Amino acid sequence: MSITSMGVVMAFIEALLRQGFLQHAAIGIALASVASGLIGPFVVVRRIGYLAGGIAHSVLGGMGVAWYFGASPLAGALVAALLAALIVGWVNLRFRAHEDMLISALWSGGMAVGIVFISQTEGYRADLFGYLFGNILLVDAPTLWLMAGLDVLMLTVLMLFYRQFTAVCFDAEFARLRGVPVPFFHILLLCLVAVTVVILVQVSGLILLIALLSLPAATAGDWVRSLGSMMLLAAGIAAGTGYLGLALAWQPDWPAGATIVLTLCGVYVLSLAARLWRERRHRGSERAA
Repeated sequence: MSITSMGVVMAFIEALLRQGFLQHAAIGIALASVASGLIGPFVVVRRIGYLAGGIAHSVLGGMGVAWYFGASPLAGALVAALLAALIVGWVNLRFRAHEDMLISALWSGGMAVGIVFISQTEGYRADLFGYLFGNILLVDAPTLWLMAGLDVLMLTVLMLFYRQFTAVCFDAEFARLRGVPVPFFHILLLCLVAVTVVILVQVSGLILLIALLSLPAATAGDWVRSLGSMMLLAAGIAAGTGYLGLALAWQPDWPAGATIVLTLCGVYVLSLAARLWRERRHRGSERAA
């Protein structure tokens, strides 16, 4: 690490020790990393990234309606996310032939509803657009408590039903033969994705949160095979890239959420390149033998 880089890091650490809002941001990144680590591996293994995207982008509708009626945007986001999860799950189970178009309609329709209600709301609207693009530096203590509570809720559900979720994700047909109610756990997983969306929106905003949901798990999947190890490593990757991105964004005053996502994308590309090189080298060794 160069002297200049060391100076930037030290300046960020000094600011972190002094500034309360940076401390809140650091705690928020940790809580978001837990959510990403818990749910991201299921999204990657189950290959439901598109379904998660439909849930995520419909959340703006709930935020806009809540803001219009004077309620908390996060409360509106949670209600909209859970409702979208139920609709997406139902569509995925019942209308596979038309799934892409129906979820695209939910995706774009939810955002359109949000834009309409935001446009009709009088007063200052920067906070809502912060949810759209992310603003971890403005997260407050009540929001951190909400994020922590949702993390605990997800962890409890996963501890209670870990085997069922694992069976559904890796071999749904076998799970069905063993008596596991696959549709129920599929929809419950989407509801957990919805809760994760509400947590991650604090860090990266609605536009970029799919990267924070899926890329740490995808990166972890390059190096480990068990789901438990994948969850732990994904949480660590999300936290590490989150803090590195926040540090990189601090001095030049870049958007923190976008910088975190760019950092995560860079780590994912490096990990993918390393995995491809490792596989190519392994194939070469096999041919030589």
